[in-house]
Amino acid sequence: MTRESTIASAPPAALSDDEVARVGALLYRWTGMIFGANKRYYIERRIGARMARSGMAEAARYLDFVGTNPAEREALINAFTINETYFYREEHQFAALARQILPELIRTRRPGDLIRIWSMPCSTGEEAYSIAIWLLENWPLVDAYHIEIVGSDLDTAALAQAQAGRYAARALARLPADVVERYFEPERGHRRKIIDDLRESVRFTPANIVDRATLTGLGRFDVILCRNLLIYFDDDSRQLAASNLFESLNSGGFVCLGHSESMARITDRFTMARLEDAIVYRKP
Repeated sequence: MTRESTIASAPPAALSDDEVARVGALLYRWTGMIFGANKRYYIERRIGARMARSGMAEAARYLDFVGTNPAEREALINAFTINETYFYREEHQFAALARQILPELIRTRRPGDLIRIWSMPCSTGEEAYSIAIWLLENWPLVDAYHIEIVGSDLDTAALAQAQAGRYAARALARLPADVVERYFEPERGHRRKIIDDLRESVRFTPANIVDRATLTGLGRFDVILCRNLLIYFDDDSRQLAASNLFESLNSGGFVCLGHSESMARITDRFTMARLEDAIVYRKP
C-alpha cells in the first residue's frame, strides 16, 4: 500500500484546536515548515493515517508517542512533505547551468577537477537525475570534469523512491521521447526505470536544510538547486535556511531558487546574478 492510499483509507483524526497547534509546533521545530489552523483538514488526514498505522485511537497519546519515538517522527515528517515534481521542471535553470554557470565555474578549474552539484530538496529524485541527463545532453564538456551530483531530502520514503529510480509516465511527460529511450528502461504498466549507469551516478542522502548538524558531513558545493522549498517557511526559517545554504557553498558558488522565491528578500549575503536563462544567487 502506498503512502497516499494509506492516507486516503484512514479516517481523519478529530483534533482539538490545541492539538492542531501542537502538531504545527512539532513540525515547525523539526522541519521549519508552517502548518497552521488553515491546514486543519490536511493535518487531520495525515495524523489520522499515522494513528491508524500505529494502532492508537487518542490523538493526545499519539502526539506524546511521536514526540519521543524517532522512527515515528520520521514517518510523520514523511507524511507531511510535499513531493510535487517531474523531470525537466523549470528547465530554464538547467539551461543556465550548462550555458552560463558551469562555463563560469570552469574558468578557474582544470579538466578532471571536481564540480559538486546539490539538489535540495530532491524529493523522489527527478530533479537530481534531470541535472545529470541535461548535462549529458547539453554540455559538451561533461566528460572533461568530475561531476558529482548529490540529492538530499528529509523525506526518507521519497529518498528510497529516488534510489530505486522507477517513474510513471506523468513524471516523464516533459522529456523528449528520444531522451526517455536513452536513459529509461521500460517496465510493466507504462513505468520506466532509469538505467543503472545514470542511477549510480547520483548519490542520495537524508538532510534537513534547517538543521546544520545534518549538513556538515555533506561538504561544500559549487551549485545548489533549492527550489520551491522556502515558500513553505516563515521569515525565521528562511533566514536559517539561507545561512545554511551560504555555508554549504564554495566561494563563487551559485544557488538556484524557485521562480517565486527571492534570496534578496531574505539576506544580503548573496549577490544576485541575472543570467541569460535565469536569475541566480552567488556566494561572493
